[in-house]
Amino acid sequence: MKDQRAAGPLAGIRIIELAGIGPCPMAAMLLADMGATVLRIERRETVDLGLKRPLKFNLLLRSRESVALDLKDPRAVALVLELVGQADALIEGFRPGVAERLGLGPQPCLARNPKLVYGRMTGWGQSGPLARAAGHDINYIALSGALNVIGRRGQPPSIPPALVGDMGGGATFLVMGVLAAIIQARVSGQGQVVDAAIVDGAASLATSVAGLHAAGQWNSERGGNMLDSGAAFYEVYECSDGRFISIGPIEARFHALLLEHLDLPPETFGPDRLDPATWPEAKAVFARIFKTRTCDEWCARLEGTDVCFAPVLDFREAAAHPHLRARQTYVEVDGVPQPAPAPRFSRTPSAQPTPPRAPSGARALHGWLDEARRVYWTECGVIDG
Repeated sequence: MKDQRAAGPLAGIRIIELAGIGPCPMAAMLLADMGATVLRIERRETVDLGLKRPLKFNLLLRSRESVALDLKDPRAVALVLELVGQADALIEGFRPGVAERLGLGPQPCLARNPKLVYGRMTGWGQSGPLARAAGHDINYIALSGALNVIGRRGQPPSIPPALVGDMGGGATFLVMGVLAAIIQARVSGQGQVVDAAIVDGAASLATSVAGLHAAGQWNSERGGNMLDSGAAFYEVYECSDGRFISIGPIEARFHALLLEHLDLPPETFGPDRLDPATWPEAKAVFARIFKTRTCDEWCARLEGTDVCFAPVLDFREAAAHPHLRARQTYVEVDGVPQPAPAPRFSRTPSAQPTPPRAPSGARALHGWLDEARRVYWTECGVIDG
């Protein structure tokens, strides 16, 4: 059977994914999107998170095969270790100590394959006082300092979806670490463990803000800074139809162009538009003006200019927007619109994603084990035929 992924810069790279939730599947999806052959090891018992939906809508599971194993069975563990011998990397998202109890921690895996990169995804990290505590995205970004800077003046911190922590600080940093370690293993011939903690990644994402804060150039009060909804010229405004638009003309020349398009004199807000004392009045003026037209009317007037403008779109609207349609930023797979693989590669472009697949037993192991070994594990009852 042909390798499941034939395109992308990671074609030929093999990854074992020990099934989990949140950032680990996202990391596996990103790797598969870029052409890696990823095999997801599902546990036969399932965890109910209250998010039941048809498989085709579980987009984080796209573009890879999976096999269901009972990891409490030593024979299943032996199968995973055999697969590890064929892999460039393994990624797992268990709490510290769980993989070791299953017999699939770094020690037996690296003993089986010394060049293996063993990627570990946790919230708090593999060490530290909180390492074994439960947590979720909101907790990790809270402790990192990232959550405290998100929100409006006089309001509690605004809770974002699990993008800043799980997906930004978690999945993307795990992918970066795994790929860096794979490159190093190909130079040295030695694998290693990658400790990717969401709390670390979220802190890293906030590096620029942390620097401004240390320099005394970031107001600790939410909504009191240029880029956190404080400034009138970096804001979202409601239109007459109840939809919203965003503006962000930070640079003086872009700001002057916005005033021109709004038919406002250059001196409307005084000589220093960066003075926070001018922002409340400017916000009131912008709010009044933007409320006079619909979102589509503002798009016709401002989109494509240098006023730094964009409408605030939902996912359906985003997929239909002419710019994103032209770039094919969203694609449709099995009738489901979804973000396309990113980033883009000129010489080794990523393939179109394939729909999420249910565990497929021996079929999933094509390209990993020869027929004799697949028959052996099937006849043992470890995998389905």
